[in-house]
Amino acid sequence: MHNLTSRTLALAAALLPAAAALPAAADPVSILFVGNSYTFGRVDPVMSYNAANVHDLTAAFNAINPSGTNSYPIGTPGQGTYEQHPWGGVPGLFKKMTDEAGLNYDVSISARNAASLRGQFLNTANSAWDLRGNVASQTWDAVVLQEQSDAALPPGKGKNANLATFNAYADQFETYIHNGAAQTYTEAQLFGSLAACQATGLSSGSCNTTRNIPQNTNASADTKVYLEQTWARPDMVEAHLNTVADDNSPTGAPIVSDGSSATLYYDSLGAMTADLHTDFYAKAASNPGFAGVLPVGDAFQRAVDQGLVLGSGFYNADGTYVEPSDGSINLWWLDRLHASMYGSYLSALTTFGSITGIDPLSLGAGELAASDIGIDPAAALMLQRVASEQLGFTAAVPEPASALMFGGGLLALFGWRRRSGATRGA
Repeated sequence: MHNLTSRTLALAAALLPAAAALPAAADPVSILFVGNSYTFGRVDPVMSYNAANVHDLTAAFNAINPSGTNSYPIGTPGQGTYEQHPWGGVPGLFKKMTDEAGLNYDVSISARNAASLRGQFLNTANSAWDLRGNVASQTWDAVVLQEQSDAALPPGKGKNANLATFNAYADQFETYIHNGAAQTYTEAQLFGSLAACQATGLSSGSCNTTRNIPQNTNASADTKVYLEQTWARPDMVEAHLNTVADDNSPTGAPIVSDGSSATLYYDSLGAMTADLHTDFYAKAASNPGFAGVLPVGDAFQRAVDQGLVLGSGFYNADGTYVEPSDGSINLWWLDRLHASMYGSYLSALTTFGSITGIDPLSLGAGELAASDIGIDPAAALMLQRVASEQLGFTAAVPEPASALMFGGGLLALFGWRRRSGATRGA
């Protein structure tokens, strides 16, 4: 007994220095998610999830001038309901996961529909939407930057592909967050020349407009700044007719064909993912001010490659949506662009593991955020494993067939039966 007590005391004494270096339990880790509809989740059940525990820094802007966000109808038919604040979104899922892990995170979101990093930095929505001001509103322990869906792609590889602008404004945000010095510049200067600026699609007038950026008085060199890798878009890969919104749809779903063929940019989701991976990681590697990349897009592709989700084939011949009939998890929402509740959950899992260093698989089948938004335990475990493998916590499943066997075993274990229309509610 004496030897056991002595060893215990010695171990406790050895751990004291490490314990003293840890932040006090009462001190929350402040994290800001800067982004767009990928960030706030686009529709319920994700959009408003856990909003009471997330600081929605754009809610007040929306109350003053809702034109800064989407006018796309969502909610009760005929009542003109839109992307209603407050938002929880992926940050709300992340917050719930950190709470379950016994962590103390103070979570905020600053987002606008379709916002690019340039739009965020220059406040291009309208005068009420001071998105850059949100970033400067306090000193953050961590900031996650979410670029517009296809903006980080090479030239010509997407409607909004603008790699030079992504690179420039990712760096602008990193400098603003870490250094915060006031700036006065034109974008012709930022891109190196008027010709280089105009090559990004800006007019000569825009390129020569003087941009006055005030000091960020809450800048800190200690803030960890992350880039979040976007995911491949099936609507840029799958042959289909374009669709337009049906204002009478309870979900604002794009279910009416306009008769024209959609422009396609890639032959496969994998090819698009590869370009996104290259561009996000190249940006992070070129600027040591970034703490890293959250590989959400790679996690989506991993799930597709393992056969856990269908990667294509959700369009009817006329371009309208068809519900998959084989029980597959669909990571994408009806528009084949935004994430479904499953995709947003995978995004949150990958973010959770990247930021906290905790294996997402440790959350387990009883994870509360999944249950709250209607994801069955078996599906939650499958998506947790994908995130865990992507982040290197768990050995990857070597073959797609093995992944399907794993998924089938989980379905048998939990008796999971896919709910009819579950993805439609995402």
